[in-house]
Amino acid sequence: MAAFPGDPEFVSEPIHSLSRGDAYSASRLTFGSHAGTHVDPPRHFLPDREAVDHIDLGILNGPCLVVGVDRTRLEVGGSDLPPFPSDTRRVLFRTANSERWARDGGYFPDFVALTLSAAEELLRRGIRLVGIDALSVESDPQLRFPVHHLLLRGGALILEGLLLAEVPPGPYELECLPLRLHEGDGGPARAVLLTP
Repeated sequence: MAAFPGDPEFVSEPIHSLSRGDAYSASRLTFGSHAGTHVDPPRHFLPDREAVDHIDLGILNGPCLVVGVDRTRLEVGGSDLPPFPSDTRRVLFRTANSERWARDGGYFPDFVALTLSAAEELLRRGIRLVGIDALSVESDPQLRFPVHHLLLRGGALILEGLLLAEVPPGPYELECLPLRLHEGDGGPARAVLLTP
């Protein structure tokens, strides 16, 4: 699982092992709350808002639309968004990031991300879940994170670190359950797309 530079990376350390003669195998897992595929709850940026163990799982599960972004795009702006069916509440963005994840699986700093105008337009359309195939929905070297703040304040959850390389654009059923970490600022998750 990739992690942002400075965040804890995934480590699996065998504690007991059948191959060493132990009665069972068990490992210690160490990783950050935003490693790999994960959910950003409001608490990630808004201290008095919902933690990952208090979010509405209904927002993370149900019909969704995978939107294909032209591989040459370096960012996704509001004017780049195609029309969605009016009842769309969950959108996942498949960008050039997915092919890069599939090749090497590590972090890369020049990932495709959403702009503030895209976030504004998504909220205007009533989107409640925004997913992307990068470790962050936005690229912000100044560390102000306006896209995160706008989406989370506007009632949308964020799903990051998706691997969509083999997923054609179109409608799907999303099943996503983050770890229910008590007062968690993030939740590593398993996200699965099913064809309707």
